[in-house]
Amino acid sequence: MSRREQVLDTAVEVLGGGGMRRLTHGAIDAAAGVPAGTTSNVFRTRDALVSGLVAHIEALDRAEWAGLAGTDPPADADALAEALVGFVRHAVGPARARTAARYALFLESLARPELRAALLRSRAQLVEWAAWQLRELGSPAPHEHCRMLLDHLDGVILHELVLQAGGDVETGIRALLRGLLG
Repeated sequence: MSRREQVLDTAVEVLGGGGMRRLTHGAIDAAAGVPAGTTSNVFRTRDALVSGLVAHIEALDRAEWAGLAGTDPPADADALAEALVGFVRHAVGPARARTAARYALFLESLARPELRAALLRSRAQLVEWAAWQLRELGSPAPHEHCRMLLDHLDGVILHELVLQAGGDVETGIRALLRGLLG
């Protein structure tokens, strides 16, 4: 693992565990166990660090989704539902810090339009990448349906992350897919 990846992985943990106020070069150095100044050598400014985080989280998410969903289109709506349920469970379980970091970046984008633009580009790429799955399953409007599905997943993940409700996410996902795919 490169020093840059080490810094970014640690920054995800720091941001996800402590929010934007805790995200400092020094906090990342301490959490990573690297010499003081390491993070600032890799990312000279906080803005550069935050931009690097957005790209890093996007790359991690894309790789993870490809691993969960595979590269072939789903066999049917049930297979897609299983993959989506797995994604939600992973997002609020093992990937909890990354999920919390992503939501912290969403909120930060309210004050930083340049960050919002990067997040919107990232989401558009995800919609573009994932819409083909819905198209393959017969969606008459795969991009629109993908955006609706992602909005639902964001809401479910946020509620599970924050409220730890332990709700039945599978029923909602299956019902939404049935509605979208007819």
